[in-house]
Amino acid sequence: MHPALAAAERRAGPLRSRLGFLALALAYGLLVAACLGSLGREGELSLGRTPLANLLKTATEFARPSFVDAWWGNPQLEYVSDDGTVLRVEDRREVERHYLAGLAEASWTTIRIATLGSLLGALLALPLAVLVARNLAAPRALAWLAKGVLDVARSIHTLVFGLVLVGIVGLGPTAGILAIGLHSLGSYGKLFAEAIETLDMAAVDAVRSVGAGPAQVFFNAIWPAVLPQFVSSHLYIWEFNIRDSTILGIIGAGGLGLLISEATALFQWGRLATVLIVVIALVASFDAMSRCIRKALL
Repeated sequence: MHPALAAAERRAGPLRSRLGFLALALAYGLLVAACLGSLGREGELSLGRTPLANLLKTATEFARPSFVDAWWGNPQLEYVSDDGTVLRVEDRREVERHYLAGLAEASWTTIRIATLGSLLGALLALPLAVLVARNLAAPRALAWLAKGVLDVARSIHTLVFGLVLVGIVGLGPTAGILAIGLHSLGSYGKLFAEAIETLDMAAVDAVRSVGAGPAQVFFNAIWPAVLPQFVSSHLYIWEFNIRDSTILGIIGAGGLGLLISEATALFQWGRLATVLIVVIALVASFDAMSRCIRKALL
């Protein structure tokens, strides 16, 4: 190519890139405008009649989580009817301590669902990731089939899997574990395949050249190289599934989601604040643990 034409081509490359980005940004802006415009015409952007008063009332109740009643609650709380008749008297401290015991049990159920579901998803995703990774050159039909399975699993929300599985295996943690595993399968497969695609293929080809079979190639050349990335991906999705599994209780899978559903249904914002504090503590604990493990792998 003539030097002048080559220089012009080099100058045109960044310009085309910028124009492409501007076109995408314009398309995104038009989509946002269309969303806002359609919702505005349908009257779906309203905040209600008294949003500020509702916000202040809810924030006030959230500001006093119910767990404080375990120490400072009214030991002689009276429930009175409209005519002044005392319907019942309860010890708020005892009631809240009993609730906290149930909360601890629900937290353990949530951890079990997330842990076993994450492990199931990782184990199911591993062979599919090997097929999907382009640098391993798996048979095209198997690669496309594996990619289709991963795409479907990643596209369907955990809650949808849970609704279907509750109908199949019944209420309880088993449905939650399977739902977490099937949805996580898609995410694990994508991350595992990307990790495999970053491999230095020279080491893989060297093992193949001595007559090693597919299993020997995987365990001697691929597995040691990608293990740190696999562990990092597993920790990330495990942490995400701790959050995701709190929702599954709403559909009958047990755990913290059931308590969240009860609190919101009864407008018990103090109880909801207590449950959310536990959720935040769980996620923060797993995040700190995963950071320590990832640091140890470096």
